[in-house]
This record gives sequence, C-alpha cells and structure tokens, in this order.
Amino acid sequence: MSSSALAIAVVLSPFLALPLVGWLATRRDPAPVLLALVPGGLTAYFGYTYFRVAAHGPFVVARPWAPALNLSLSFYFDGLSTVFAVLIAFIGTLIVVYATRYLAGHEDRGRFFVTLFAFMGSMLGVVLSDNVIGLFVFWELTGFTSFLLIGFEHERPAARSAAMQALLVTSGGGLALLAAAILLMQSKGTASLATLLTTGGLASDPRYVPIVSLLLLAAFTKSAQFPFQFWLPNAMEAPTPVSAYLHSATMVKAGVYLVARMTPIAGGTMTWTGTIAVIAVITMTLGAVRALLETDLKRVLAYSTISALGILMLLFGIGTPAAAAAGVVYLLAHACYKGALFLVAGAVEHETGTRDASSLGGLRQTMPATAAAAALAAASMAGIPLFFGFIAKEQFYGAVQLAGAGGAAIGVLIALAVVASTCLGAAGFIAGLAPFFARSQTTPSSHDAPAAMWLAPLGLGCIGVLLGIVPGLAAGPVSLATLAVTGTSSAVALVLWHGLNTTLVLSVVTLAGSVALFVVRDRLWQITWPVGLRTERVYSGVVSGLDRVSRRIAPALQSASLRSYVLTVIVTAVALVTTAVATGGVLPEPRRWTPVHFHEAVLALIVVAAAVSAVFARSTMAAVLSLGTVGYGVAVLYALFGAPDLAMTQFAVETLTVVIFVLVFYKLRGFGDLSSRLVKARDAAVAVAAGAVVMTLVLFVGASGTTSRLAGYFADAAPHLAHGLNVVNVILVDFRGFDTLGETTVLVTVAVGVRALLLIGREKRS
Repeated sequence: MSSSALAIAVVLSPFLALPLVGWLATRRDPAPVLLALVPGGLTAYFGYTYFRVAAHGPFVVARPWAPALNLSLSFYFDGLSTVFAVLIAFIGTLIVVYATRYLAGHEDRGRFFVTLFAFMGSMLGVVLSDNVIGLFVFWELTGFTSFLLIGFEHERPAARSAAMQALLVTSGGGLALLAAAILLMQSKGTASLATLLTTGGLASDPRYVPIVSLLLLAAFTKSAQFPFQFWLPNAMEAPTPVSAYLHSATMVKAGVYLVARMTPIAGGTMTWTGTIAVIAVITMTLGAVRALLETDLKRVLAYSTISALGILMLLFGIGTPAAAAAGVVYLLAHACYKGALFLVAGAVEHETGTRDASSLGGLRQTMPATAAAAALAAASMAGIPLFFGFIAKEQFYGAVQLAGAGGAAIGVLIALAVVASTCLGAAGFIAGLAPFFARSQTTPSSHDAPAAMWLAPLGLGCIGVLLGIVPGLAAGPVSLATLAVTGTSSAVALVLWHGLNTTLVLSVVTLAGSVALFVVRDRLWQITWPVGLRTERVYSGVVSGLDRVSRRIAPALQSASLRSYVLTVIVTAVALVTTAVATGGVLPEPRRWTPVHFHEAVLALIVVAAAVSAVFARSTMAAVLSLGTVGYGVAVLYALFGAPDLAMTQFAVETLTVVIFVLVFYKLRGFGDLSSRLVKARDAAVAVAAGAVVMTLVLFVGASGTTSRLAGYFADAAPHLAHGLNVVNVILVDFRGFDTLGETTVLVTVAVGVRALLLIGREKRS
C-alpha cells in the first residue's frame, strides 16, 4: 500500500472500524475499553504527521474521486490541520474510555459508539480535507451524526426537539458552505484548498462579498455565534460524553477552523474582519454573562463555551500573527479545561442524579478524585497562574491590545474582553468548585465515580497544569498552526512571566472579579435573562410559520390525485423553462430550417386532429382509437425521416397498446362530465402552454445545426466492440442493455397486471 493510500485509510479508519465498534460495544466489560485503541492509534499517527510537517512542510495525499469533474478525495496536512486532528483524536480517546463506564449496561450502547465513531471520522474529514466539496460532505456528516447523538435518548421529546433544532440550524449553514465552495471553484478554477492558499486573496474578485457572506454563515451556525447560539445550550439534552466531545472540544470548533483556514484566502478586508469582530464580540459577551445566570452545570458550561467560541472567532478573524497564535493557545487550553468540566458534570450527575449547582455541595468528601479534576480544570478556566488557562488569557489580552492603533474602539474591545473573561472565570468556579467545596448539601452520593470517569478529566486537568508550568511545550504546535493561518513564520514565546505590564494588570482584575462574582452567585441566579435577547424566538417563529404554510398548502399538493400531481409538475416545468427562455441566452441560434413537404404537413394535421379527437371523445373506445391514430402517425413520421427501425418499434408498441386498452376498457362506462368549465379551461391553458414550450424547444434545437458526437461513435464502435452491423439493435442490446432490460421488465409487469385484471373480471362475471 502506498503512503497516500495508507494516509487516506487512516483518516477514514473510524468509518472502516464501524462493524468492529458495533460488535465490541455490545460485549461485556472490559471489551468496550478496546474501542479506545482506534482513536489512540489515530492520536499517535497524527502526532507523527505533525513532526513530518514540522520537518518537511505541508503535504497532500489524494486519490481520484470524480475525475470527470476534476475532483479527488484528498487530505491536506499542515500545522493547523494536524493540531486539530491530534486534538480530535486525543480527546476522542478519553471520551471513549469515559463513555464505557458512563453507559455501562445501556441497551443502546452499540448504537452510541457507532455514531460517535462516525462523528469522529466526519470531524477528521472536516479539518483534513483538501477538497472544498469533500469539506462540505464531511461538514454535513458532522451535522447528521451530531443529530443522532443529541437525540440519542429519542424517547424524550426534549432530546428530539434539540436534535432537530441543531440539525436545521447547522444544515442551513452547510448549504451556504456548498454555495461558497462552488463560487470558490468558479473564481479560482480549483477545488484544492492547498492551491487556493497559494493563489492569493479574493478581495478583488467580483464574487468576494457573496463568498464571504456564505462562508461566515456556515461558520457562525456551526460554532453557535450570535444570533444562532441558542442551539448549543439546548443540545445539552445529549448524554454527557457527547456534550464534552461535540459541543466543547470538536464539532463547535468546526466553524472556528473554517474561519482560520479561510482567513488567508478571504481575510484581510474590513468585510471579513469587521463582520467577524462584531458578531464575535456580541457572542463573547452575551454568552459569558448568560452563563452566570444558569444553575444547571451543563448549561453553565454550554453558555461559557459560546463565549469562548466568540473569543476564538475574534482572534482568528483578526488574522494577525499575534492574534492567530493567541487563538491556537486558547483553543488548546479551552479543550482541556472545558472537556474536563463537562466530564466532571457527567460524573456528578451519574453519582447524585442531579446537575443543579444550587443544590450541590460538599462532594469533595465522597468524590475526592473527581473533585481534584474539577478543581484543576476550574483553576485553568479562571486563568490562575501556573495553569495553561492563564497563558491563554494573557495571550488573548495581548492580541486584543495589538489589534489596532488604539482609540475608543480598542478601549471598548479590551473592556468587553475583561468582562467576558471575568464571567468565564466565575462560571468555571461554579461548575468546578461549587459542587465540591461549597457548603454541604443533602446529596445521595456515597462514593466516587468509577475510575474510568475521573481519569479522563483528571488527565486533562494535569495537562493544563503541565502546560501552565512549562508553556514552552506548546510553542512548537502553536507556531506551526500560526504559520498555516497567517503564512508568516515567527517564533511564538509562551512564558509565565512577561513582567509588570498592562496584560498582567488585566489578568489580576479579571481573577478578582471572577472570585467576587462566584461569591455572589446565589444573587445572580435570581436574575432572569431578558426576553428580548432570546434569539431562539426567531427560530421558533420561522419554524411555526413554515408549519402553518405547510398545513395550508399540503392538502392541495398532497391530494392523492394523479391529475393534481401531473398538473403541478407540468406547471412548474413550464414556468421554469419559460422564465429561462424569457431571460435570454437559453435557446440555440437557428442555423437551418428544414422545409416542410405537403404530405408531411397533411400527416401532422392528422396527428393533431387525432389528439384533439381524443380530448373531446365521449367514450373510452373513441379515445383509445384516437390515441392509436396519434401513435401510428408519429411512426409514419419516423419512417419518412429515415428511422425505419424506430418506426417498426413504434408500430409494434402502438398496436400492443391499443389491443390492451381495448381488452381492458371495453366493459367500462363512457366518460362522465365531472369537471367544471373553469377546470377544463385551466387544463386546456396548461396543455397549450406545455405544448408550445416543447414545440419551441424542439424547433430551435432542430434548427441549430448541432452535430451529434454519439452518432459517429456508435457507428464506429458497433461493428468493433459489439460485432453488430445494425447500430440501433446494438445500442438497445449492448450499449443500453440495462435500460432495455428495465424497459422489458416494465412491459412484462404491465402485461402480468393486465392479465390479472382480466382474470379478476372474468371471475366476478362468472
């Protein structure tokens, strides 16, 4: 196996392993733990690719996908994609270990793990795909698999509603991404991201504004940016491993990844940077404040995740080397402490049966290991020195200060950054300290969670401590990812002490504010979020409106009437074709007109007269015979224009059809006058319009002088490839053999059905 094929197989291995995953997940312990070998192996492989990229630069692996469309299944390995891939695989390993105990004994554990691995493969495809169409495919797969995971407990209406909401919002963004991908391909003539990154920006392209709008719509919906942020807290109906993996460390970061990846292509203008900055700052602020008003541990973490995603969007949207480096640091820190806190919340609920922070307390005595993991994660989220969260916060403040030349706008941005970070720190204390170190409450917990449920968050917490004490360990990945985002190679200095400066002062103020807000959390929980800021009402209104419209138009469109369906299809087709013809540029230029001879005109008049006779026929026999005359007339036209084989086929079909219709209809009553004059006039207008459209298209196509490439091909290939001199027979039997087989099957089925009807009628008569 070549290195390219091996790399593609590794990236797709979560999909390839699904049968084994489904089997192992249903076995008894400890077999499910073996599932962690797949993401663990992926972590090791992507770690290897990181060092390969660091030593030799980015590389692409590709296999043909749709060569006729110039598309290939290709994956691009650079600093940004490998950092994301390592993060996805490593967090996935911990989640799998955690979930084996969290879902121990669950009857649908196999379904859960199969869907989780499918999501893992989809997310890896998103961050590694080099082809923009492939990126869209994997993007939509993440939405579909997350829909299944959020609605895992589908018997609960709340879970079904949350899953549908997440699917509708993120799928809308996915369609926007597809449109942006097509425009990018038209603009640059390539579907390869690696090539797009080297062809320069799009600022001068006339399609720039539509491309940016579509890309940002996709990113904002996926990463829960204002006003689409409402779906993420509702998605907490999912099991805790899903919340920790999809909605903290991976899926919601897909939009952030898209912005980071597209910044070298579409960034560098106020349209890009300004739009991202405004939306990100609103999201950052509202999410952080809202997190303090929640008592459900997972909703506290969900709203704080929305705020963190706003921060990441802001940093990658700015696009400077300092901002991009800060974004990568914040990305890593957030994945560690937020993933740990989500897992802690799941362990608390698993042991106590509740996630209500206002009723939890004193759990450090019965859950010491979980309490230690929670404390480490909360300290990192609050930005306490010696934790990686402190490094991330310092980088964030430093990048914001360098985002502009000063002025009121930068002052406001810094102030909002401090407010958001202060609220996030307090939210970390609420989720990580309150259940364990607050005043003891009556809780049903009498022991700690199983080791598999506290090892994962404790490991993430220890990583936060290690990188906080020795931040230089993360400098290499941060530098490599920053190079991929900005194209600028510069060393990133990650140190604990930068001296007494403005950034340190802001950090001290932030920490003090976080402690103060944590102390008064009981008062904060009494505040109700303003109704006017609940953007979910817009979503609910749109869905309700669509439901009302559907209820009104569905009876007409889904009337179980063949006439109504045919009428709808014909009217739609006529409207679309007429619009296209009216706008111009659709009909070919007529180059030749074939003269019409007298006998041809007479034959055409006979066909038209027979068709009119069929319409006004008062009996079934008259209608059948009139239609037969139409068919025979068309067959004669085939013969006159040099298609004797087709004419013979038409004669045979028409004869058989007339005979069958006569046998079936001779016992039926005559036609009844069941339609009103208005309905008849409508049907006549539709029929005339459809006939006029088809006639116009046929006349112009026939007069355009278009030469057929297939005619010469079939004439040359028939004797050599199929060893037949009758070209028509060769086409039917060899080149279109499956089509002919299908048509023959249909005719046989119809014949059997007619025979059955005749037998039934005979039995009834007897």
